[in-house]
Amino acid sequence: MKANIISKSEVSQNYTKDYVKEIYDLPFLELLFNAQSVHRLHQPINKVQLCTLSNIKSGNCPEDCKYCPQSSRYKTEIEKYTLLSNDEILKQAINAKENGATRFCMGAAWRSAPDNSEFDEILNLVRKVAKLNVEVCCTLGMLSQEQAYKLKEAGLTAYNHNLDTSENFYKEIISTRTYKDRLETIQYVSNAGIQVCCGGIIGLGESQDDRIELIKTLANLNPQPESVPINVLMKVKGTPLEAEVDIDPFELVRTIATSRILLPKAKVRLSAGRLNMSHELQALCFMAGANSIFIGEKLLTTKNPDLSDDEVLFKKLKLEAL
Repeated sequence: MKANIISKSEVSQNYTKDYVKEIYDLPFLELLFNAQSVHRLHQPINKVQLCTLSNIKSGNCPEDCKYCPQSSRYKTEIEKYTLLSNDEILKQAINAKENGATRFCMGAAWRSAPDNSEFDEILNLVRKVAKLNVEVCCTLGMLSQEQAYKLKEAGLTAYNHNLDTSENFYKEIISTRTYKDRLETIQYVSNAGIQVCCGGIIGLGESQDDRIELIKTLANLNPQPESVPINVLMKVKGTPLEAEVDIDPFELVRTIATSRILLPKAKVRLSAGRLNMSHELQALCFMAGANSIFIGEKLLTTKNPDLSDDEVLFKKLKLEAL
């Protein structure tokens, strides 16, 4: 595959697995060159969006996602609490904006968004956070079509609902929700005119083939996701994946680069797992097309790099907040 063919390719949303694999398997330096070429055609150069993710309701989730410490099925040492007050969440959003975040995401450990007064509270929160002139994102589990329309009306910018992994490997990680369920919620979000934030987690024990299949599925969504979070498993004691073998860092870079090439207009978000990444590895990820990170001391329940560390990294690489 010639470099100039990839860098000038248009989004087709009918990608085959063989085509995605051909890109993923390119010699590493050629892959990075192509990813950076696509990035420069479609994204601001040397700019990275800063986002903050707030855990507005923690733990006691009935799902059995093997990676998640918030599942009620596992004995983990996370803090558990019901929906935080509007004042507390709004305070977090203001603080996030003051620290440079332009997107504030609210996550709640629900199987599906409740259809009661708590959902009304979420709608109120979306309205209030939107008035801060930041992008507002939620991840609340599965949605109904009516709930998606209500969130849109309240001013929601984006909704996060990850596919996690390939459809084939998915059943090895989660049994309480199907792949079809996830795709259905993504469709409801799109129908409502809300931007879709959808990515996955690598390092779950999946094969390279599974990562390729996941990228193919994401690239073929119509419309393509506006945001693609690439998470690296954060192993938490008490979860079934606490002893999972670390993934090769080059597989992370290949996943990001291939995603950038096939989803050229999306923000590719270097998400969970940054705490364990060197500055050099993060630099490779930015070279491969990642252009968003989460700032703040935590990503839901797991630790995240300090703001001061990110400031040092940005200064070294001469990156600017988008």
